[in-house]
Amino acid sequence: MDKDNFKQIYPFHIKQDVIWGDMDAFKHVNNTVYFRYFEGVRMALFEVTSVISNMNATQIGPIMASIQCQFKAPLSFPDKILIGTRIKEIGAKKFTMEYAVFSELQNTIVSTGEGLIVFYDYKSGKSTEIPNNIRRNFNDTLNSRHH
Repeated sequence: MDKDNFKQIYPFHIKQDVIWGDMDAFKHVNNTVYFRYFEGVRMALFEVTSVISNMNATQIGPIMASIQCQFKAPLSFPDKILIGTRIKEIGAKKFTMEYAVFSELQNTIVSTGEGLIVFYDYKSGKSTEIPNNIRRNFNDTLNSRHH
């Protein structure tokens, strides 16, 4: 898969450099770092889709229920990566995000993952429905392919 295909499959993505300090004794990026990569693209998506501002205003927002990662190839410094995401499915109160990390040096996906996110009312301590404006924002952002 080349970078253009990656961008089509993962319509929302961010770009960053691999950092020397993220490597471990085995001279590749440590497995825990991939979860930070996923977090970075997830939070970037939440920022542009008003999830963060909605949460600050209403105390209703996302909470991670589960996350997992599959490692396809080792990643090391120096390299530039694209971290992409898309929403696989969305229910009344939860949605599943898919993630992938693309190495420009290797010209391939080096990891994929999936996270289950539940919308949560932090005041009541219970799950709640995803607000309609957030659903619309997800749809608009993930279908625009301009990231």
